[in-house]
Amino acid sequence: MRTRFQQEMEELREKLLRMGGLAELAVDRACQAYSERDLSRCHLVLENESLINVAEREIDEMAFDILATQQPAAVDLRFILAVTKINSDLERVGDQAVNIAERVMDLIELPAAELPVDIPRMATAVGAMVRRALESFVEGKAELAQAVLEMDHVVDRMRDEAFIMLVRKMNESPQVTQQALDALLVARNLERVADHATNIAEDVIFWVLGADVRHHAHATVVQTPTQPDPH
Repeated sequence: MRTRFQQEMEELREKLLRMGGLAELAVDRACQAYSERDLSRCHLVLENESLINVAEREIDEMAFDILATQQPAAVDLRFILAVTKINSDLERVGDQAVNIAERVMDLIELPAAELPVDIPRMATAVGAMVRRALESFVEGKAELAQAVLEMDHVVDRMRDEAFIMLVRKMNESPQVTQQALDALLVARNLERVADHATNIAEDVIFWVLGADVRHHAHATVVQTPTQPDPH
């Protein structure tokens, strides 16, 4: 028979996964809105933000209640601490999606312009990081989280390339400066989403291995033969 503590931990885990789904959906919709200049998707992202904010408060309240009433230790304590930090990062992922949507709403007001930046490719890479970070949490596997840390280099390089190409475009075609600036900000928002995915991966490693890799993000994680059961 499962104890009340086990049931609460499972409920907390499920709440965080639903939160992750909302944040992932928000980024996906915002990037589709950019690609298709779709105002309706922008509004969906803005409406979704309130759901994410409510979910963040509920998860924090539940986590703090478990800490106060159950006084967990060892891996269970690390799990709850990781949940609260991942919860915060997911809320900020939602904020970045809102920023992208608002930028797209401005872009839609301007004439369309051909810009030398591949936002869809960057969005695909960032989306993969968020999904893999959440998978590492679901499966409780540090090696999956480690892969997310290694992917951050790719997105950083895309952001740097976007900056160079868009600045060059602005110099060559001043009439599309505003569109290029908006695209540059979208690229920066996506890079920040990747940073939050990296934070989530670091928190999973902390939970699973008890290792703090925040300032050694690209160090190889030493795998242990025993992984905590996420269920």
